[in-house]
Amino acid sequence: MKTIGDLGGEFTAVGRSMVRLAGRIGLAAGAGALVAAPVAAMAQTPAAQAANQDDPGANADLNLPANPASFGTPPSQFRGATAIVNGAIITGTDIDQRLALVLAANRNEVSNDELERLRAQVLSNLIDETLQIQEAEASEVGVGAAEVDATYNRVSQQNFNMTPAQLDAYLRSIDSSPASMKRQIQGELSWQRILRRNIAPFINVSEEEVHERLDRLKADRGTEEFRLGEIFLSATAETKPQARQQAEQIMGQLRQGGSFVAYARQFSQASTAAVGGDLGWIRLAQLPPELAEAAGQMQPGQLVGPVELRGGYSLLYLIDKRKVLMADAREALLSLKQISISFPAGTSADQAAARAKKFAEDVQGIAGCGAAEAGAAAMGADIVSNDNIRVKDLPPQLQDTLLALPQGGITQPFGSASEGVRVLMLCGRTDPGMAGGPTFDELMAQIEDERINKRAQIYLRDLRRDAVIEYN
Repeated sequence: MKTIGDLGGEFTAVGRSMVRLAGRIGLAAGAGALVAAPVAAMAQTPAAQAANQDDPGANADLNLPANPASFGTPPSQFRGATAIVNGAIITGTDIDQRLALVLAANRNEVSNDELERLRAQVLSNLIDETLQIQEAEASEVGVGAAEVDATYNRVSQQNFNMTPAQLDAYLRSIDSSPASMKRQIQGELSWQRILRRNIAPFINVSEEEVHERLDRLKADRGTEEFRLGEIFLSATAETKPQARQQAEQIMGQLRQGGSFVAYARQFSQASTAAVGGDLGWIRLAQLPPELAEAAGQMQPGQLVGPVELRGGYSLLYLIDKRKVLMADAREALLSLKQISISFPAGTSADQAAARAKKFAEDVQGIAGCGAAEAGAAAMGADIVSNDNIRVKDLPPQLQDTLLALPQGGITQPFGSASEGVRVLMLCGRTDPGMAGGPTFDELMAQIEDERINKRAQIYLRDLRRDAVIEYN
């Protein structure tokens, strides 16, 4: 089962940033100068051409014809503005490069209709990022290029297992660019600074509130908690049909293997988008009734949605669940031995079945873990040991089986003719201690985060409302 950490490895810090505006203007001016020079030469008046003929040195190095003819279609190396946000330009190239990040994370083919919908959502995200960057600069907490570059370098190593140069090359290979990812990084860092400066100082949580919640936790000992991921798409009464269609299309991509974290970061309109939609550990009573009903019927790794809410639609992903202040048996650490056999190429199904049956009989005759190596050698099997396997990290279909095994017990053989057949032998188990629950400081931080997130949604809504946005 994938966790938010595993999904985050696929995409999680796809990062937000943009080259500083002055740098972008400088680059654009330089490119424009290179393109304009030959055009100016071709557009000379007859008098100017005559002057050049009188002075052979004027174009002797270029040897330009007096009346050049153009062939083919001009290359589309320049894109006009798609949107202008308070004077800042978002081009079609910006959208294409960000869209390439989404498609690379999704790893699925998308229809033309889906592609156009994704483009529209990417443009909306770029507008929000631009507003966040502008607000940070207006509040004198803008993020500099050096900090963006440092974050980009860290992301390349921690999330992509690449050097910055390798990540540069990878992004270009998928028709994106380092600048597109850096724009995301800058947007995220800018928004974090805005929240720390303009919202967090005005959030107050009293000690009485924290103690009251701690008391409720103790009273709720044994109640189930859920760690959920959410993609929220806001909608008014007029836009609900379009929002539902968008939610269903995203759900279809997720069911085909798309990255939940990637879609949450790009398309969720909740403040948790920056962390891949992760809501953290919550109880059903903390959720709106519609979400609580859906989450209560989910199993870890399951997707549900779209769920209709008063303000839009939500897609839910259940990362994990546990019981309040209770030890989770799936946190137990196991010491396992894996005994396996493989089949030579060309083995028929009947031959594989016969060999697997004999293997199952032989492993049952192994007298405990101490005799596992000798028993495996006698039957020509391979053996591998691992003394630090957490139950919840195993495939879901094996977890209950291993939790029910006695010391020295062996699972039923499992596998296939192509991958071989194996069994697991339980050689030790360390059960987790009783869960202590959150500390006072942890719970206070959690309440503060909840309130900051609510204020952040209102803040961004106001930025959109007051912005001057021109669309092409």
